[in-house]
Amino acid sequence: MVTIGVYGFTADTFLESLADAGVGLLLDLRQRRGVRGPQYSWANSTRLQHLLADAGIHYRHVKELAPTTELRQLQYRADDRHHVGRRNRVQLAPEYASRYTHEILDPFDLDALVAQLPPTSTTALLCVERDPEACHRSLVTARLRSNHGLPITNLRPA
Repeated sequence: MVTIGVYGFTADTFLESLADAGVGLLLDLRQRRGVRGPQYSWANSTRLQHLLADAGIHYRHVKELAPTTELRQLQYRADDRHHVGRRNRVQLAPEYASRYTHEILDPFDLDALVAQLPPTSTTALLCVERDPEACHRSLVTARLRSNHGLPITNLRPA
């Protein structure tokens, strides 16, 4: 399993990173599947799904693992208090991590998700943040590592 964000990639480098990792399925963990700014328009849901299909990569939206609007706002307030831009965040706020784990991750059936992963290709978890430590996908992968022993590689832009 790998994780990948949007920030720092172009459409080409994003697809190249997925291909190099042998990704056959991408799980989109975003609530709102859009990214602001023209440089990331390729990552908006419909365009991304077309790019992935052309590359032979299956796509699935796992909205149940996306943070709620309330949780995202909580993180944004913490970013503001620390004078950190959303695209420059390097870690999650402790309250956000705690609430995401309790409200979203704990009730989610990761066993069922793992049982549905393709056995012959790599699965990628997608969100927007460049660094997984600044994103809820790090909480998901920590749980996948501890409960299922899955090895995780974080793909980052060059």
